[in-house]
Amino acid sequence: MKPRILLIYTGGTIGMIKDPETGALKSFDFTELLFHIPELKQLDCQIETTSFDEPIDSSDMDLGYWKILGDIINAKYDDYHGFVVLHGSDTMSHTGSALSFMFENLTKPVILTGSQLPIGDLRTDAKENLITSIQLASEWDNDEPIIKEVCVYFEYQLYRANRTAKMNAEHFEAFSSPNYPPLAISGVHLNIDRQLLWKGGFDRVSMAKKDSLELSPLKMIYRPEMDSKVVVLKLFPGITKEVVKAICEIESLRGIILETYGSGNAPTSSWFIDALKQALTKDVRIVNVTQCRGGAVDMGKYETSVALKKLGMVSGYDITTEAALAKMMYLLAYMPETGDFKKYFETSLRGEISV
Repeated sequence: MKPRILLIYTGGTIGMIKDPETGALKSFDFTELLFHIPELKQLDCQIETTSFDEPIDSSDMDLGYWKILGDIINAKYDDYHGFVVLHGSDTMSHTGSALSFMFENLTKPVILTGSQLPIGDLRTDAKENLITSIQLASEWDNDEPIIKEVCVYFEYQLYRANRTAKMNAEHFEAFSSPNYPPLAISGVHLNIDRQLLWKGGFDRVSMAKKDSLELSPLKMIYRPEMDSKVVVLKLFPGITKEVVKAICEIESLRGIILETYGSGNAPTSSWFIDALKQALTKDVRIVNVTQCRGGAVDMGKYETSVALKKLGMVSGYDITTEAALAKMMYLLAYMPETGDFKKYFETSLRGEISV
């Protein structure tokens, strides 16, 4: 039997064509997908399509749309062998990271892709991205999918979604994964590095709100809730006490992603440390992530991070800011009040950090 692949269109450049009369970009009818990309008929799979009721620009992506997308995949999970999500590139890494946490014990591929040029453009990168994404989602071995995680495919490379960041708004090579190699490379041959694929592990943890965390069954578990009461505090030379204090004292705030310098370094001023300490006493979770796209947080390596380490701050290691946000939202929504947030954040749940 041919694999059945569900193609989900959320919006974005990839789904645009030019109106022949006005020259303006408009969304095309995805029921006519084979008309625009007849090459899809050559793939050894069955392709069906669905779409958001009103496709959106990815700049408008939020937690509500993440749930709509997750609900579609969850509702159709048993009916298809794989899923390809067409998504605008600007927030693709955020959505991919969120989906990776929403689906625990994933047993099928969920591949996000998009393009820098509309599908109707003569020089578009949309066709290759879409065709190869579908082919990757269709790859099976021993009656099961080869890929069992959330990925991003762009310009000949397949990445683990929660390891990616958009790096370029102009080039076709829009994404990178600085701290983890590509899972697959598309050249003359489609080469999947099976040693790099996520095989599960400590991610099989039930985050149900109970007194203790227990191993969950090996079946897929869908957890769509995310806690939005978080913020990113990006350090910069000259940041003021007023700014830091205002952020740390946001009413009902539950989490801060602190973007520090280099390997986790921050100002040593007493007012800065005191503001963070005060937030921690209010049970606000603070995670230290580096502003650098490559490398990792190593608190205590330099004197400028010793104070943060003494506070007991959570280390993000080599996690991306995009994945750190999604992971924090996920843990705050599902981890029991008695749970050890530091322990679970510093553990690789979906292959998002190198530990």
